[in-house]
Amino acid sequence: MIYHVPVLVEESKRLLITRKEGIYFDGTIGYGGHSEKFLEILSKKSKLIGTDKDYNAFKFCEEKFKNDKRVTVYHTSFIDIDKISKIEFIEKYDGIFADLGVSSFQLDNPEAGFTFREEANLDLRMNKNQGVPASEIINLFSENDLAKIFFDYGEEKNSKKIAREIVKARKLKAIKTTAELRFIIERITNRRYLTKTLSRIFQALRIFVNNELEELKIFLEKSIDLLAIGGRMVVLSYHSLEDRIVKEKFKLEASDCICPPGTPICVCGKKKRVKILTPKPIVALKSEIEINKRARSVKLRAIEKIA
Repeated sequence: MIYHVPVLVEESKRLLITRKEGIYFDGTIGYGGHSEKFLEILSKKSKLIGTDKDYNAFKFCEEKFKNDKRVTVYHTSFIDIDKISKIEFIEKYDGIFADLGVSSFQLDNPEAGFTFREEANLDLRMNKNQGVPASEIINLFSENDLAKIFFDYGEEKNSKKIAREIVKARKLKAIKTTAELRFIIERITNRRYLTKTLSRIFQALRIFVNNELEELKIFLEKSIDLLAIGGRMVVLSYHSLEDRIVKEKFKLEASDCICPPGTPICVCGKKKRVKILTPKPIVALKSEIEINKRARSVKLRAIEKIA
């Protein structure tokens, strides 16, 4: 049995669901934790479309919801929301949801290759049939390119030092496993900061390998286009890079004129399309963090389509 504790469930339900008979999209259905809770309050006339790049998650939810005619699950990225909408003859959604965190099962399962705590192939791809594994990045990219990945996507201040050590190590032997990469980082990192450093390096590689930030930008743009008037979008993010993208996109869409300051008359013609429902992001309560430690970094942002 796969066990995964969904984060901020009650807050997500309250903000997302406005029509119990509506059409909803879960772009990161994972192991179905949030969708299962949404379906508990949705009517028999509702519809829920789910997507996930992770094949194991897709197959799990396909089986989990096989007897629920309201649910259809696709093995693909959420950036295909527009293509799926055409397949399903959906013009607009009443709610679009995305939990951008890697699931507890993915992090805890060595075979999934996302954890640095266990020996596994250094892969980090959500969809093993797309892109290249992290091992290729580690063994083929230049020292400068590796340092840039670690700094840009992991915000790791020792990115250059770690990249230099990786390049030295791979000259002797190709780095193929999570344990081999961990060992290299352990040699040059103060034990006091080791877990955080490892988390940042593996996060950076995962984001880069899966093109997560660019896909998020595309998904947000398409999703706002596909929201019905009065429809809502709820996004849970877990690190500052994701949250910044969500915050800035929501702020832009909630703004009228974006002409440079001092422009005498508006020439951009931009009109706001959404209102922000969360002026400040919602975070998990201490009681939830005590039950689920991965909730400590979550930020929930929500908007409603107005035009």
